[in-house]
Amino acid sequence: MPTPPEQQLEVIRRGTVDLISEKELLARLQSGRPLTVKVGFDPTAPDLHLGHTVVMRKMRQFQDLGHTVVFLVGDFTGRIGDPTGRSKTRPPLSAEEIARNAETYKTQAFKILDPQRTVLRSNSEWLASLDGAALVRLAAQYTVARMLERDDFAKRVREQRPISIHEFLYPLFQAYDSVELRCDVELGGQDQLFNLVVGREVMKGYGLAPQCIVTVPVLEGTDAREEDGRIVGEKMSKSLGNTVALEDPPDEMFGKLMSICDPLMWRYYELLSELDAAAVRALRDDVAQGRAHPRDVKVRLARELVGRFHDPAAAAAAAGRFDKVHRGGEAPDEVPVVSLRSSAPLRLSRAIAQAGLAASGSDAQRLIQSGAVEVDGSRVSDKDASLAPGASYLVKVGKRRFARVTVEKEGP
Repeated sequence: MPTPPEQQLEVIRRGTVDLISEKELLARLQSGRPLTVKVGFDPTAPDLHLGHTVVMRKMRQFQDLGHTVVFLVGDFTGRIGDPTGRSKTRPPLSAEEIARNAETYKTQAFKILDPQRTVLRSNSEWLASLDGAALVRLAAQYTVARMLERDDFAKRVREQRPISIHEFLYPLFQAYDSVELRCDVELGGQDQLFNLVVGREVMKGYGLAPQCIVTVPVLEGTDAREEDGRIVGEKMSKSLGNTVALEDPPDEMFGKLMSICDPLMWRYYELLSELDAAAVRALRDDVAQGRAHPRDVKVRLARELVGRFHDPAAAAAAAGRFDKVHRGGEAPDEVPVVSLRSSAPLRLSRAIAQAGLAASGSDAQRLIQSGAVEVDGSRVSDKDASLAPGASYLVKVGKRRFARVTVEKEGP
């Protein structure tokens, strides 16, 4: 039996930041037809990450209510790059990079979405063939003054930073996607609100009923921290190196999730977990009252997410290996082996860098001096420490990086 429109609206409203407008959306739900719900993903990196899944979970809600989701791969707009939140122009990607990334997106999407209610499209299907007259008509739908209302554009003007004309085209192209797809609803992160509103206005200019807008919170990256009682940090982004990718191996995904600060854990529970709000509140209360340790609650979250994107057995194994290394102080079962040659004692900092455990020799020295390095289970703090040739050493850097370094004697 179909879910009544009022109940559908209640489900859609849950976890939503912006809903424009409830009245319009309810009227479309009351029509009884499946709605066309569009979400665009520019394939500017090879992997989808947990930040993407916040909006994808809302997509799945629409599907479970009987609606059709268009998973739109922005293979054309990805060559421009969305200027949202950017203080400078994005560097363009090649068509080959875009195509390669787009294929991985299509396979990863069905980790969450229902294939039977998902339509895969690419916006190059219509944008690549726009002629000059069509482009002029599209550009006429919006003014420069309205474009400069965007916070990121206005900031660049104040700071006398350049704005390229093609960056103005990005929200117009995104809007034209909605025209082509005749969207009822467009979903996006709350940072996308400006672009989605442009879509409403442009659809009116083409004589179409404007799309409804649903935005969801933006997920902070793994490096976010708490300041003055609130979470502060950039959104999860591949370019910032703070992502948990859906294709990360189980151990890597588990380790990244365990690395987040305790306050951020609750944000991840709120936006990523299948636990309902009451269950999350109960967990928070248990931690606050000392009935549960934050680490154990974080393990629960990590196991849930690794289990969802891999499988429960992989999650259990990753949890066991993490516990073995971090609580028991043991090395993992599989440690990279690095063979080096030297006729004299080899500087430990050089060995660490060559083993790929540090970015450079100077970085390795900094890690040694900070107490982050152990050799065969003993902490080393002398930056000039060395490894004698003719022996093998278990080197540990930080909490999770290991290498078995063999120093072979060089010469006669």
